[in-house]
Amino acid sequence: MNSLAKVPVTVVTGFLGSGKTTLIQHLLTNANGKKLAVLVNEFGSEGVDGEILKSCADANCPEENIVELANGCICCTVADDFIPTMEQLLARPVRPDHILIETSGLALPKPLLKAFDWPEIRSRITVDGVIALADAEAVAAGRFAPDPAAVEAQRAADENLDHETPLSEVFEDQIACADIVLLTKADLAGAAGIEAAKAAIAAEMPRRVPMLPITDGAIDARVILGIGAAAENDLAARPSHHDGEEEHEHDDFASVVIDLPEVADVDALVASVQKLAREQNVLRAKGYIAVAGKPMRLLLQAVGERVRHQFDRPWGAGLRQSKLVVIGEHGDIDEAAIRAGLALSGSGI
Repeated sequence: MNSLAKVPVTVVTGFLGSGKTTLIQHLLTNANGKKLAVLVNEFGSEGVDGEILKSCADANCPEENIVELANGCICCTVADDFIPTMEQLLARPVRPDHILIETSGLALPKPLLKAFDWPEIRSRITVDGVIALADAEAVAAGRFAPDPAAVEAQRAADENLDHETPLSEVFEDQIACADIVLLTKADLAGAAGIEAAKAAIAAEMPRRVPMLPITDGAIDARVILGIGAAAENDLAARPSHHDGEEEHEHDDFASVVIDLPEVADVDALVASVQKLAREQNVLRAKGYIAVAGKPMRLLLQAVGERVRHQFDRPWGAGLRQSKLVVIGEHGDIDEAAIRAGLALSGSGI
């Protein structure tokens, strides 16, 4: 790459649990020889996604090229975190051919795109494209509009009511900013679900963009890398609910980190997490779990009542410590109730 050429950056956005980390894992292992760097932004103080991606590090994307920002939403910490981190990546002895940014599920992409105009980096990087991930099964089921008729009536009566919940607002801002929408978990949604999800998303899109179904993050890197969108120069085509605001907050959401003892019964833990989603409206849970008698750590990820888990790698010489990050809307996060729901006081787990 010519040293004067701008390094392309792909922003991967999407709601909680939509499959962003799985997609980036696939890109890291199918990079077609590109030297990659990854910036991962987590919501809350404990990062899990960065650790997942570091397990995929190789010669084309060494571990030092995978950087995690876990102390705030990337679109709210531009000056303090994002700009210095990008400068560090660009200063690597071997400059990356392409940089991937995995935003938090709660991040709004447009404020991040505006940051690419900062003098420190604008001559050296460009937004190659914004890839929005949407859980096809969830969207097809209307998770963001439980009563579509009532929502449409509100919109007709008051043009300021463009969304029904904070979750819908985040979702709409993310897809409105996208150059390509990936409909994830296509195997779970089925053909009818995919078509329903496409229709629901198209109704919210300000312009037509490709919508592609994928399963387990598998897609040819050539489809989503190398778009050449220069999205930082195309902001007017990417409307947001927050246009005109100087800043925004994420007070609608909260996270807590729960330390767990060693787990003897994984099925019981899964049942507890599902119960939290059902009874306490927990949106997302993810973390590493120490399982009795197992040398490998268990990666657990939950979106609502859908829980997936797998052993990913040995604990190594460090402390075997189970931690679960739990995310929900602000009024639903009650740390004491969550601890009780995970049965920490007795032998429930």
